[in-house]
Amino acid sequence: MQGRTLLSAHWVIGHQGGRHTVHEHGVVVIEGCDILYVGAAFEGAVARRIDYGEAVISPGFIDLDALSDLDTTILAFDNGPAWKKGRIWPESYIARGPYEMYDPEELAFQKRHAFAQLIRNGITTALPIASLFYRAWGETVAEFDAAAAAAEDLGLRVYLGPAYRSGGQVTDGAGKIRAVFDEARGLQGLAEAADFAGHIDGIAGGRIRAMFAPDRIETCTETLLQRTAEIAAEMGAPVRQHCSQSPTELRLVNEQHGCAPIEWLSRIGALRPNWLLPHGTQATETEFDLIAGAGATLVHCPLVAARYGGMLKSFPKVRAKGINIGLGTDTHPADMILNMQIGMMMARVSDGMEAIRSEDLFDAATLGGANALNRTDLGRLEPGAKADIAVINLCQTLQTPDPVQTLMTGSSGRDVRDVWIDGRQVMADGVIPSVDAEADAARAQAQFDALIAKYPDRTAGHPPVSEIFTPSYERAAP
Repeated sequence: MQGRTLLSAHWVIGHQGGRHTVHEHGVVVIEGCDILYVGAAFEGAVARRIDYGEAVISPGFIDLDALSDLDTTILAFDNGPAWKKGRIWPESYIARGPYEMYDPEELAFQKRHAFAQLIRNGITTALPIASLFYRAWGETVAEFDAAAAAAEDLGLRVYLGPAYRSGGQVTDGAGKIRAVFDEARGLQGLAEAADFAGHIDGIAGGRIRAMFAPDRIETCTETLLQRTAEIAAEMGAPVRQHCSQSPTELRLVNEQHGCAPIEWLSRIGALRPNWLLPHGTQATETEFDLIAGAGATLVHCPLVAARYGGMLKSFPKVRAKGINIGLGTDTHPADMILNMQIGMMMARVSDGMEAIRSEDLFDAATLGGANALNRTDLGRLEPGAKADIAVINLCQTLQTPDPVQTLMTGSSGRDVRDVWIDGRQVMADGVIPSVDAEADAARAQAQFDALIAKYPDRTAGHPPVSEIFTPSYERAAP
């Protein structure tokens, strides 16, 4: 009884019999790290009561491709092609030797700042993703030790592992993109990632777990991926492998291996149930069948795909194959509600109004992520599950008769009011303890501006920043 907390609101999204269920004027009772009760009323004694009024008490969102970066992809929104805009290393940059464009303190800050943004958007479990374009090669154990410390302090549930790769993409002055490899460097990155996994898995009361993050499939060798598969399977850790997301990737993989990306993963024995695969927008019917047969998870990232004219060709058909679908934010902003909304709109563009409903995307953002991680205690509010909760304010939106449909038609991540993770209130009324939101935003902008100033170094032809990123309108004279 001591320490129990009762939360109440107009809407509670509980879970029963393997499905989410809606309670109008419901309550959730937290005891320790877990959910004790979900329902209409609770007769037992509690130490604390919080009534959220016109709000929905939701399971926290699970982000399988969680932005943990000051996202450079947004610079490409109106600026392309990628090889001309610093998104592909030029040969001259390779010749001089790639270098880190952030120092260790800046790398540590960007993870902590990004983790706070995830919490603000109701994301309670995250598998971080960051760009390697501005890195010397891969991510480092030191920055992920800092990330683990930040997650523990903020209270975020995370699966952590530094990204590694066997190679990188390089362009010549005419836009011909090729891959360059240093397999020894990639295998060293895997060895360091495995060592990191061994010492962080299960810390912070189990909130911090290990994952493996081999980078893009076109810059990983067979040996690297096979060894990753073996180590991760032995540990029971998830592996996230970006694939089937661009025509350049398809061309490079076909040149290297004579087949499509997911076909290659399957051929080398790497495609397994613990593999999480963002994005699948270029995948074939055969590849989806391979994902289904392996029991792997497709990580759908609707916002980043739609921004650049892409989409998952058929969410309903992929789901009908029995493929588990989870969601990832991937890009700025780290707004899972926005991703659900765009995912639903694009699915209806592809397959029609009747092909998909609001709950299908909500399931992907909660249960899909839990299934991917083999966690029956996440992504749901039911007795015995972890008390990972997002409270979303509905006072500023026109409510439908259903809370999930209201989220899909009138809400955003900015409406997240409170967040609980592992029974701990990590955000209250939009405030995260120990985070100075205003100061951190200013620091993030200054760090991002400094990175943009370095773009000529790693852009083909080394044009000035003003030519790499063209303005929407002509700048007025002072």
